[in-house]
Amino acid sequence: MNENNLPHVAVVILVYNGLSYTQQFMPSVMLSTYPNLSVHVIDNASTDNTNIFLRKNYPKVNLIELQNNEGFAGGYNTGLSKVKADFYVLLNQDVEVKPNWIEPIIEAMEKDTFIAAAQPKILAQQNPAHFEYAGAAGGFIDKFGYPFCRGRILTEVEKDEGQYNKAVDCFWASGAAMFVRSTLFHQFKGFDADFFAHMEEIDLCWRLQRAGYRIRVFPASEVYHVGGSVIGYQSPRKTYLNFRNGLVLLHKNLPLSSLIWKLPFRILLDVVAAYRELFSGRPQHFKAIAKAHIHYFSQWFFWQRKRKASQQIIQQNQVVKNNTQAIYQKSIIWQFFIKGKKRFRELVFD
Repeated sequence: MNENNLPHVAVVILVYNGLSYTQQFMPSVMLSTYPNLSVHVIDNASTDNTNIFLRKNYPKVNLIELQNNEGFAGGYNTGLSKVKADFYVLLNQDVEVKPNWIEPIIEAMEKDTFIAAAQPKILAQQNPAHFEYAGAAGGFIDKFGYPFCRGRILTEVEKDEGQYNKAVDCFWASGAAMFVRSTLFHQFKGFDADFFAHMEEIDLCWRLQRAGYRIRVFPASEVYHVGGSVIGYQSPRKTYLNFRNGLVLLHKNLPLSSLIWKLPFRILLDVVAAYRELFSGRPQHFKAIAKAHIHYFSQWFFWQRKRKASQQIIQQNQVVKNNTQAIYQKSIIWQFFIKGKKRFRELVFD
């Protein structure tokens, strides 16, 4: 391939005290075969000498050092303001890639300019026969804003048997390995920094779709994700962020006619989830969900202002009619716990 005829792709890795992951996985990134490629690392104020290691061992990597830990959302917003490219590939510090992982997705996005963001198939780095929790083979949400994946519903992670190898539209592309058009990232003001971490990629993808763009998953590309390297999957902090940000996600993006009844129902489901944590012997997670609700309601007018600002940006950048057909118009909680549907292929999309 002629490098000059290809769009410039910037792989941008946000790191925070992940020196061991940088040592382990940076070699695979540097072996990427896409010709017109640059690699950037945003150091979110690490204290483990990641910056020293990168300068010594990877002098060609563009190191962007932040003075404070701005979280996933804020860290990327600040760092990407200093990266010029046609496409960004936002890659977690704990992801291993194959040499040709970039080409299939960029080729597809070049052919269809309505694809705003995309992801590869994400497999578990320590158990590559299975999908990985954070993205699997494409992200979706149900009508109450609960996220799940093609290959992972709630806590049930499927084995990869090729059942999801077809490229399809999805609702959100995982922040673990997200391809996004740089112009659109900036036009839509990037991630919502107030999310700090978790679900900010879902919010961005929802906003892009409301403006008429598409989100796709391309399983021809595969990456391998460790997961939970900064905030563990079982951390009460993660529980807090997921539940608070889940409410904010609905507040910002649902039409008012849906918000007035879906939000109360979502809150009721959250309360059930909280007591389930309590009776399962996890009181810290019960407290985390309660704290999430308190913080959400105490900042109601703040989220309302963000909702209006977000709507203005979407209207300014609208290309076609709202494109959110990938929302699952049922409750994934009901399907999983009551009807026993724990595989994505068992779900019926209307």
